Amino acid sequence: MGEVISTIDLGVIVLYFVVVVSLGLWVARQTSSSEDLFLGGRTLTWGIIGFSLFASNISSSTIIGLTGAAYSSGIVQSVYEWISGLPLIIASLIFVPLYLNAKITTIPEFLGQRFDRRSQVFFSVVTILTSILVETAGGLYAGAIVLKTFFPNIVIWQTTLALAFFAGIYTAFGGLKAVVYTDTLQAIVLILGSTVLTYTLFEQMDFSMDAVLAAAPEGHFSIYRPLGDSTLPWPGLFLGVPLLGFWYWSTNQYIVQRVLGAKDLKHARWGVLLGGFLKLIPLFIMVIPGAMAISLYQGIENPDMVYPTIVVDALPTGLVGLVLAGLISAIMSSVDSTLNSSSTLVVVDFIQPKNPNLTAKQILNYGRISTFVLMIIAAVWAPMIENFGGIWVYLQQMYTIFVPPIVVLFLVGVFYPRGNGQGAFMTLVLGTLLGIAFFVFQQLGWWTIHFTITAGIVVGISSLLFVIFSQTASAPPAEVVERFTYKKALINQENEGLPWYQNYLYWALLLFLCIVSLFLILN
Repeated sequence: MGEVISTIDLGVIVLYFVVVVSLGLWVARQTSSSEDLFLGGRTLTWGIIGFSLFASNISSSTIIGLTGAAYSSGIVQSVYEWISGLPLIIASLIFVPLYLNAKITTIPEFLGQRFDRRSQVFFSVVTILTSILVETAGGLYAGAIVLKTFFPNIVIWQTTLALAFFAGIYTAFGGLKAVVYTDTLQAIVLILGSTVLTYTLFEQMDFSMDAVLAAAPEGHFSIYRPLGDSTLPWPGLFLGVPLLGFWYWSTNQYIVQRVLGAKDLKHARWGVLLGGFLKLIPLFIMVIPGAMAISLYQGIENPDMVYPTIVVDALPTGLVGLVLAGLISAIMSSVDSTLNSSSTLVVVDFIQPKNPNLTAKQILNYGRISTFVLMIIAAVWAPMIENFGGIWVYLQQMYTIFVPPIVVLFLVGVFYPRGNGQGAFMTLVLGTLLGIAFFVFQQLGWWTIHFTITAGIVVGISSLLFVIFSQTASAPPAEVVERFTYKKALINQENEGLPWYQNYLYWALLLFLCIVSLFLILN
C-alpha cells in the first residue's frame, strides 16, 4: 500500500479545506443572534435539511466501520443505515409537528415542557456526553487513522486536534446555518467520491455482480442471521435496531436540530424524508465496496483498515484526493454538527436558565466559547478510542447504555397522556442503571444476549417503569396533554390541499416500500 499521496491529490484536499472553511466563515458574517447561531434563523429549506441530515450522520467512523464490517462479517451492518427511513417516517408523521408546535430550541426542552426540569437536565447531560465522547471523538479518531494511512509520520492526537480545530472555527462563528451549508457541500463531495470508488472496484470485477457474490462467503449478503450470531441476530434486527434508530433520528439533538430550524412544517417534513431516501445510498457505495474487497484485497486483519487500503491501492492519482476529500467531508460534517448541537444544549439548557437576563451578544459569546471547549475535550478523548476495538463496536456499545429509557419517554410518552414528571425521571434513572448493569454483565460474561436484543428488553422494562411510577403522582395538566401528546390532527397539519408531489404522505409511503423491498431482497 502506498505511503504518500501525489501533489495533485494533496492540492484537491487543500482546496476542499479552503472552500469549506471559507463558506463557513462567509455564513458567520450573517450570524447575529442566538436563533441564527442555534437554529439558522429558522429559515432552512427542505433540500438543505435533507442533505445536512445525511452528511451529519455519515461520519468517517460510519464509512470505515461499515466497509470494514462488510469485509469481515457481511452486509448485515448496513441495516443500521437504510432502516433509518422508518424512524424518519414516524418523525415526519408525529414528532416533527410536535417539536415545531412547541417552538423548542433543544430536544431536552421538549421533555422539560412535557414532564419537568429533571428530565430535561438528565437527557441534556446524556446527550452532551454521547455527542462529544462518542460521535465527535469517534469521527475524529477514524479520520486520524485514515490520514495516518497516507501520512505515516503524523501523530494521532495532533491530527484529531487539527481536524477539530478546522471544524470548530466555522461552527463557533457561523452556527447551524454554517453547519448545514457546509454539510450540503460535503454530502455532494462524499457521495461523488464514494461512487467513484465503488465504480472503480466494480470495474475490476468486470461489472459482474455474480463475481462479487461468488467471492463472498456463504450468507455474506444476507441480513438474517441466527440467534447466536455475534454481529446482528435476527431478533435484534426487528427489536433493537428500529428502537436505536428511533432514538437517533427522532430525539437526538445533533440530528434533529436542523429540523427545528426549518422555515415551516412542510419544509421540515420534506427534508426529513429526503434524508431517509439518501440513507438508502450507503448500502451501494459504502457497504458493497467492503464486500468486493474480499476477493480483491485478501488478508486484511484489522477491519478499520479495509477502506484506507482500498483507497490507496485502487484509485489513480487525482481520484485519491477526491475520495479522501469525501472522507474528510464526513469527518467535518459530523464534527461540526455535534459541536453545534452540544454548545446549544450547554447554553439553552444550563446557562440561560440560570442567567435569564443575558443579552443577545452574551448568548452568542457563550455559544462560541462552549463550542471551542467541547472541541478540545473531543480532540483529547479521541485517541483513547483505540483501546475499545473496532469503531463500530465502540459506538454501538455506548448507545445501548443510554438509549432505551430515552426511547420510552418519547415513544411511549406522547401516546400515554397519564405519563408525568415522576414517571419520566424514575424511568431515566432506573432504565439507565439497568442498561449499565447489562453492559457490565456482558463484559463479565454473565449475560451473553446480543446488545440489540438487550436494548429491546430494557425498553420493555423501562416502559413498565414509566407507567408504574406515573401512577404514583398526579396526572399532568390538561394543557400539557393537549400540546405534547399525539392527536390525529398532527398527521395532516399543513398538508391538506397540497398537490400530490408536495404531499409528504405519498413520499413517506414510497420510502416505506423501498425499505420493505430491501428486507425482501437481502434474505
